[in-house]
Parts: sequence; C-alpha cells; structure tokens
Amino acid sequence: MPGIAYDAVPASLAARAVEPGDPEHRAVASTYLRSGSPGLVLRPRTVDEVADAIAFARDHRAVPLGVRSAGHGISGRSTNRNGLVISVASLNSFEVLDEERRLVRIGPGRTWKQVAHDLVDHGWALGSGDYGGVGVGGLATAGGIGLLSRKHGLTIDHLRAVELVLADGTPVRASENENPDLFWAVRGAGANFGIATAFEFETSVVGAVGSAQLTLVTSDIEQTLHRYGELATAAPRDTTVYLVTGRGQQGRWAVQLFAVVDHADPDVVVERLTPFLDLGLLVEQNVVMTPYPGVTDNAADVGPEGHRGYGEPVSRSAFLPGITRQFAHEATELLAGGLVHFFQLRAMGGAISDVPAAATAFSHRAAQFQVTAMGSSEDRLSREWDRLRPHFEGLYLSFETDRRPERLLDAFPAPVLVRLRALKAQYDPTHLFRDNFAIPPAEPAPSDRTPVTPETEDAA
Repeated sequence: MPGIAYDAVPASLAARAVEPGDPEHRAVASTYLRSGSPGLVLRPRTVDEVADAIAFARDHRAVPLGVRSAGHGISGRSTNRNGLVISVASLNSFEVLDEERRLVRIGPGRTWKQVAHDLVDHGWALGSGDYGGVGVGGLATAGGIGLLSRKHGLTIDHLRAVELVLADGTPVRASENENPDLFWAVRGAGANFGIATAFEFETSVVGAVGSAQLTLVTSDIEQTLHRYGELATAAPRDTTVYLVTGRGQQGRWAVQLFAVVDHADPDVVVERLTPFLDLGLLVEQNVVMTPYPGVTDNAADVGPEGHRGYGEPVSRSAFLPGITRQFAHEATELLAGGLVHFFQLRAMGGAISDVPAAATAFSHRAAQFQVTAMGSSEDRLSREWDRLRPHFEGLYLSFETDRRPERLLDAFPAPVLVRLRALKAQYDPTHLFRDNFAIPPAEPAPSDRTPVTPETEDAA
C-alpha cells in the first residue's frame, strides 16, 4: 500500500508483520462486524515491541491507525483500509497477584470468556458486557456495561491499575497513586491516551448465578418497552435484564430477554424473573443455574482463520434516564419503519450509580438504560435517531459509528471533555491516537504560544 515503508518495519516486529498478499492477511484483515484491508498489521508480544510499533506509527502519520485487542468492537475502529493496525492480541496473559485481595493482572488480548474461566475456580468473576468474545483491552478502557453491573458496577470500577505505552513510546503505570489523572482518563476514554499492555483488577466473589434467555412475542411493542423499563428499574440489584428486539412481522415483535440473577437460590431466581413474563407471550425459555463462565460461553472461539466481518451495520447509542411512555412511543415508530434490525436496551442503575460521576472519565452514572440501534442506512438512521435525542443524556462510544464531532460532547459532558483535552495535550500532544473517536489536544493558552516575530515567521 502506498505510504507505508515496509522495509522500515522494526526488526523486532518484522517476522510477525502481515501485509497484503501474505497468507495470514485475510485472518487479520476483518473484525467481528467489519471487513477491512489494512496495509500492514503489526503484532507485538512485549511492551518493548509495542513501543516499536508505536514508533513506526509515528513515522506514518499519513495513514490510518487502528489498535486491536480481540477485534470485537462494534464501532469498527480496530481495522481500516490501506492503513496500519497494531494488534495486541498476543498480550493475553493472566496471573493472580494477590489471593487475599482477589487482585489479578490480565493482558489486553485475552477475551472475557477466557477470563471467566480463569477466575471460576477461585469463586471470583468480573462483569464484562454480555458477550464473552470481547477482548479485555477495548472494554476495560471504555466502561464495561454488563450483566453483573447492577450488583457489582462497571468493569472499570474494578480496575486498580493499568500499564500503557504512550504516544512517545514511554511505558507508564497509572493508578489512584501513580499518574492518577491518566488513570481517571483511561477509565472511559482510554483509546485516546496510549496502548494498554496490562490491567490489574480487583474481582468480585461470585458463585452460581441464574442465567436466563427468554423469547416472547408481543403485538404491542410500545407497551412492552414501557413495562420493561418499569420492571428493570424496580428489580433488585442482583437482577440485570437486557431486552433485544428488531423489525416486526405482521404487527408482532419477537422480544428476547437476556438476564443474570446473581443469587444462588433457584427459587429466588424464578421469583426475580417471573414479573418479566408480563412483557408478552412466552414462546421459548432457557433458565439455568451456572457458574459465570456459563454466561460468557455464548461466544464462539475465534480460530486461526480470524474474524470474517459481516453486515457492516450503522450503529447508534445513547443513555436514557428512564423509559417514558413518550420514548416508548417514538421508539415504536422507529421499529415500525423497518429501518432498525437490532434494538437493545441494557438495564443500568444499582452499583453503577454508586460511583461518583467525577470519579472516572465515564460520567453517565445516573442513566438507567443504555440503548443501541443498528441499521444499514447512515443518513436515514441519523435522521430518525436525531428525532429521539431529546430523550437522551449522553452516549456510550463503544456502540457508536456516528463520526460527527458533536458526538464527543454526547459521550463526555463539557467539563469532562475540557479536562480530557488538557490531558491529551500532555500525554499525546501530536494526536497520534486519533482514529477512535479522537479527542483533540487542547490548544495552548495564549501565554504558552511562541510570539510571532520575523524570525519565527521565517522559520515557519
């Protein structure tokens, strides 16, 4: 691909680098939902090799840059066309650091399915979204809204330290006591500040849980959405229920509920789930008591053939303070139009809102739901989604494909974005990490700028 100096690939990375024409290229080109054709994929195995890859990226500012852990990201930023991808999939280690504190260290390339199995023999778990195939790196720098979150909080709420390589190649460690400003930023906006090479988490004690997948049919999706909002909000903290629906057929909608009840008593699990049967006619159910890996094992392992990116969906995301009747009505209009083939509501609240909003760059702690809609038409979905914006209070970037700059203010309230831009100017002043909802560095204050003189003007 033009613009890439293949002969200049660092010796530490050359043997495992993949370029178009290599037999492995197809296996590393695409991600879970996105096809791609990167001009070069670098696959570091150590912190020093990550620094070498970043140095190569600095020399290739004219080409796109993607950073990939497991390649599941819906936003599609971990692949590109004709650009550079740095894959940290090989940094996938796991170790227990402190048994008493339940402290573990995990590489960014490990998947949450693997982590669940690593932890289960200790009687521990980490909440991690709703799909086990997601890599640790992407989720642990964005937030982590999962099926254990209402009881145990977001994934980032369990993060105790993170190791990164900065844009200048410097390895750093960030925690509450070391580079605390960077630690604050990484928990919600991490993709903008470096490449994470390891995470330290304090896990939760989690035994057998109730895991449920229920399918219902309703002819009144508006009432179902509103009632779901009431039930999910009123549910005890140990109960998290997600709702998924899409296009209706002949005036009926299939509604899938995915739920985890973090309680060891099967009778309590049934009691917690029974109210949700009011949402429609139950046509299929699968309710089991299982260790947490039974929840994450819904993900297929990605073999040597890699992802095969399909669908290329346009995705929109938002946070909701609640599901009002008006929102349910307007969401029904959206679904009835056939534009959206996937519509998900994730219940939040509980332990998520226990953490002060200012504690992390992820600020939307008061939200009761996170909503995602997927379609195929950028223009049409943008137009219809914009009509719903009066109901929203922010968005979750992990599920967003809208690249309009104003989305940053949706993701980060103005004071948070100001702080992030100031930190960006400190940690990545040349804006190397710019391809994943880029936060531009703050402009220097007037007093910091070099005065314009004939000499400096000539030099420029």
